[in-house]
Amino acid sequence: MPKDMTAPCTRAPRLRKPRKTDGAEIWALVKACKPLDENSMYANLIQADHFRDTCVVAELEGELVGWISGHMIPDSDELFVWQVAVSPKARGLGLGKTMLLELIGRDACEAADHLKTTITKDNAASWGLFRSFAREIGGTLTDAPHFESGAHFDGHHDTEHMVTISLPSPGALARAA
Repeated sequence: MPKDMTAPCTRAPRLRKPRKTDGAEIWALVKACKPLDENSMYANLIQADHFRDTCVVAELEGELVGWISGHMIPDSDELFVWQVAVSPKARGLGLGKTMLLELIGRDACEAADHLKTTITKDNAASWGLFRSFAREIGGTLTDAPHFESGAHFDGHHDTEHMVTISLPSPGALARAA
């Protein structure tokens, strides 16, 4: 039997706001992107519907290959990125960073002066993505333990470090593009 000779991707994924009809496909993408925490399909549906302005999906040939869930933190000028998922089919294209740049350029995120996310110390891919993103935008990245294994997860999950990246002003971002 011949090997699967999948042609390399030659087209760039199309970025857009999610729709509530994307919920099940987002859920399946997150499940395929270990070690991401799997949320319920309903949680992904709510994110795609209620938080669509601060979330991004990437489509390639009709298939979702990327997802960022995020929200503006209440009573704060900070954007929180909950999850970044990139399908194995789209890895190596810089899609995670491209989606982050798309997100911080949106009107819904205009007031954000910092991007925050949480990462466990052993998640090298996430550290690499957010460090690269910070360098790209000229932002400063700091981190500190935030949700601690014993105090918050009853020992069932590794400590999550709060990563904070300073964001450029919207005008500076537009000039850099």
